[in-house]
Amino acid sequence: MAFAITQTCCNDATCVSVCPVNCIRPTPEERAFGSTEMLHIDPKTCIDCGACADACPVDAIHPVERLTGGQREYAHINAAYFEGEGARPVAEEERTDRGPVFHDWGAPSFDRVLPPDFGPLRVAVVGTGPAGMYAARDLLLHTRAEVTLVDRLPVAGGLVRYGVAPDHPATKKVGESFARFHTHPRVRLCLGLEVGTDVSADELAAHHDAVIYAVGATEARRLGVPGEDLPGSVSATEFVAWCNGHPDLAPDAFALSAARVVVVGNGNVALDAARLLVSDPRSLAGTAIAPHALAELRRSKVREVVVLGRRGPEHAAYTRSELRALKHLPGVDLLVDDHDPRIGAAIDVAAPHDKAAALEGLPRETVDWTLPPGTDGRRRIVFRFLSAPAEVCGDEAVRAVRVSGDSGEARIPAGLVLRAVGHRGVPLAGLPFDEAAGTVPNERGRVTGRPGTYVVGWVKRGASGGIGANRVCATETVGSLLDDAVAGRLPTPSGSVRAFRRLARRKGR
Repeated sequence: MAFAITQTCCNDATCVSVCPVNCIRPTPEERAFGSTEMLHIDPKTCIDCGACADACPVDAIHPVERLTGGQREYAHINAAYFEGEGARPVAEEERTDRGPVFHDWGAPSFDRVLPPDFGPLRVAVVGTGPAGMYAARDLLLHTRAEVTLVDRLPVAGGLVRYGVAPDHPATKKVGESFARFHTHPRVRLCLGLEVGTDVSADELAAHHDAVIYAVGATEARRLGVPGEDLPGSVSATEFVAWCNGHPDLAPDAFALSAARVVVVGNGNVALDAARLLVSDPRSLAGTAIAPHALAELRRSKVREVVVLGRRGPEHAAYTRSELRALKHLPGVDLLVDDHDPRIGAAIDVAAPHDKAAALEGLPRETVDWTLPPGTDGRRRIVFRFLSAPAEVCGDEAVRAVRVSGDSGEARIPAGLVLRAVGHRGVPLAGLPFDEAAGTVPNERGRVTGRPGTYVVGWVKRGASGGIGANRVCATETVGSLLDDAVAGRLPTPSGSVRAFRRLARRKGR
């Protein structure tokens, strides 16, 4: 029997590199790579060797015969991709109906060539999330670099630790593959050290040959509507981070006393927040959720979450795998608010691989927002498309959200609003910054006007792409750094490693 890739696929393509029969698509060399929500295994080519499952950092690959519950549908999803129902129909010359094909070895390719006398570099990586750790791993595995990992938080992990929902343990497993580098003999870990506050960018650069910034996009985008700063209107990212025990958020930061919550946005973060709010707390008890969050969810009065999308279901930002997972939440109903005829029409005509098709089979009705939610004792998630927030209403706290669209306006009573409309980077003292893009200006990771300084991840390319996208991004940045080192373009540090350690100790780190 073949293997199948399931919901938690992170798209970092580690599995592709170990497959002996080239049955996982799209590969990083193909145009479709990066545009599909997940990778796929061709069941007609797979030889059941299990190499991909062993290599997968997020435990997303399993034998088809062992798939259970909602995971069973991924056997069809993988196969459909190669039958022309997925994102990339397979050309006739690529078909493998005759069984597995062991591909001929191609000519060796060396993307990087370092001179034999290339010495060890001292590199600081600021940020210990996926982007920073992919860069650090690349340097440690392929050069003799000495790496200083710097993070402003007292615990390493970044987005994996605090941004991945606590009920996604498989996705969080990628953190384990990164954590092994924290104790690498050529790594020094400096936690609780904030660049720009405890040490300056210039001080960091003075003690290292190069500095890579992997600080992400930490600022939630604003709605730009009246009332969004009312108490009870916060970012969905903060809510997920609170559930993960982020040290910047107090244990009592959220009180779930409202029966209805509105989540503005329909990406994966929005679905994470909605799922956590309506899940049975007993199912969360065995996860990485913080004790204070679990206690509050047990007291929660939330019975309905409205996921608000400005555009139609065909343009939703969530991945289909995340939506499919919601369908299997016990005791939770899903409903599409059918307030505009275009919504149902888009679902009805959707092709199997379209976003709107994931909503097929869900009940649709025009919701009467004057009725209190949860009168039947059940919890539900309502998807309302073609509605943009016009105002967060309330005097001293959130009481409702006024939405508008071509079908008119509606007032949705709610006691909590979670904003999930994206993120942007914030300026870092000592580095240039593009206010419009929310990124540090760079060329293939090289920071403009600052030799020896590099960026990777969201602060480099903008807040798009999941965990796996950072692997390719880091490869490019590290490649630029090594090219500059070979060409002699890196500035010579004036301070030593020992001097930086003394500096960090003076800051109490």
